[in-house]
Amino acid sequence: METPIRNLSLREQIVEHLRNDVLCGRLVEGERLNEAELAKRFGVSRTPIREALQQLTTEGLLDGQRHVGVKVAHRPLDSIRELVVPIRRSLETFALRLFFDSITEQDFTRWNLILEKMRLACLADDFPTIAEQDIAFHRSIVRRAGQRDLEAMWSAIVTRIRHHFFETQKRLYLQPISIYDEHARILDVFRQGNVEAAVEVLAQNIG
Repeated sequence: METPIRNLSLREQIVEHLRNDVLCGRLVEGERLNEAELAKRFGVSRTPIREALQQLTTEGLLDGQRHVGVKVAHRPLDSIRELVVPIRRSLETFALRLFFDSITEQDFTRWNLILEKMRLACLADDFPTIAEQDIAFHRSIVRRAGQRDLEAMWSAIVTRIRHHFFETQKRLYLQPISIYDEHARILDVFRQGNVEAAVEVLAQNIG
């Protein structure tokens, strides 16, 4: 059974786990999802599984067809990335501005936990986990703003460029640890307390 995610309902926990599996490449395009197997994995009945699959289908991560079942949707065309990446950058930097003046040590503790998992994954050349922690880091920034609509828009954007977090990392970074170093640099700038510098370094990481 999967480890629960705090402060989320049962359905939301399942959605979060499955969304991460698709976004970081553990579930690949065209792979079919079996309700019974997922119910066993999460230790639940089929009802929350069915509800989670329906939500992820609505988000565009899954493709459901009657009498055929549910499978991981094929990613959008690469040309879509040119449209949505600037939107994602705007959403994250907007979120950062909303809460930057109220950042606490608790925030840095949470971010450092994510980056430590990223660091270990980089050392192990574990790209699915690197992608998972990359997504977790950026999601935490958006979520910290406390605006549900903002997070919903961000999630919809990331869904459409999900391959970026897995395939692009492998292509652009000769040494995986550089991915960790880049994110650690973001936190270093956050600690300096200059919102414009923080926005700039975050924006540079989104591309």
